[in-house]
Amino acid sequence: MNPVVVAPAPFKAALPAAAAARAIAAGVRLGAPGVETRRVPVADGGEGTLDALIAAAGGRRRAVAAVDPLERPIEAGLGELPGGVAVVELAQAAGFELLEEAERDPETTTTTGVGILIRAALDLGAKRIIVGLGGSATTDGGLGLARELGVRALDADGRDVGARGRDLGRVAALDLSGRDPRLEEIALEVACDVDNPFHGPRGAARAFGPQKGASPAAVKRLDAGLANLAGCVAAATGSDLQRLPGAGAAGGAAGGLAALLGGRLVPGARLVLDAVDFGRHLDGAGLCVTGEGRMDETTAAGKAPAAVAAACAEAGVPCVALCGEVALGPHRIRELGLVAALPIGRRLRGLPAARAAAEEDLAAAGAAVGALYAAGLPVSRKATP
Repeated sequence: MNPVVVAPAPFKAALPAAAAARAIAAGVRLGAPGVETRRVPVADGGEGTLDALIAAAGGRRRAVAAVDPLERPIEAGLGELPGGVAVVELAQAAGFELLEEAERDPETTTTTGVGILIRAALDLGAKRIIVGLGGSATTDGGLGLARELGVRALDADGRDVGARGRDLGRVAALDLSGRDPRLEEIALEVACDVDNPFHGPRGAARAFGPQKGASPAAVKRLDAGLANLAGCVAAATGSDLQRLPGAGAAGGAAGGLAALLGGRLVPGARLVLDAVDFGRHLDGAGLCVTGEGRMDETTAAGKAPAAVAAACAEAGVPCVALCGEVALGPHRIRELGLVAALPIGRRLRGLPAARAAAEEDLAAAGAAVGALYAAGLPVSRKATP
């Protein structure tokens, strides 16, 4: 039997990608004794990106004293890769999961901790910094992180303005004269997986604010604040954030990184797959198994399993997805390049119980896929070009 590549994304709130890959691979080997499995955990710029890139490149994680979305002291992870590359994962310092439910309010949160991590990467001498977006608790347009790199937001009287979501409407001007000069000497790549604009009906506040805890009234204020900030950015830099696809990612942090710090927005899943040299792992493989917690239309918009399926289709390797929940129909699944997408639940459970059983269920589903593969059923045949 040809090798099986196991390349899942994280199962949110249940398993990191590496643990999911171990469970699936163990199951595949149980169902197909003797088969070689190649574990390649993947991500799309959000949670799990740091670990995926460290594992792929043989890097290491460094602990950095930073702050959380409410600016409380925390210890956050920063990735150091060979060749002067650093990896900053926004979720480490501005992540939704860092807050209790009652604390979640994008008017009171900030990306300040992300700026601390970027500055720490510069202090280490990084020449390329990859910033992974995803899982943010913030809608500050990147003001917090930019402030830590020397960008000042000023009110109509020339006084410094805060860097939380509620402060966006008070910004009258931006002063970039004190921006860290080291930013001019590096490549700053911003990995994101959405194409939402900075503000407006599909903008950062309206599209993502409610899931971060914003009330309808707060969403309106945040959207107006982002529109105001976009005007200030245009006056200071000449950049029109509304014309930059993806600027609304992570509460507008993507736009702030691009316009204020010189970052370049890139598709997160593609960046990770290139970094782990995914094509090399597919060489000679007979099957790939990917997966995520919930497969829905956002998967098709640039999530890691869709990128994995596309790479497999290009290489002629069949790809199957194992998911906590599948919310796409069969035709849509095939359009993504997948042979099948299978839910892993083996019995009716509530969400907390399903998450607790994810590792066991993934191993069982992997065993079923492995048994089909060993039996030579259609899942194991090469895809037609």
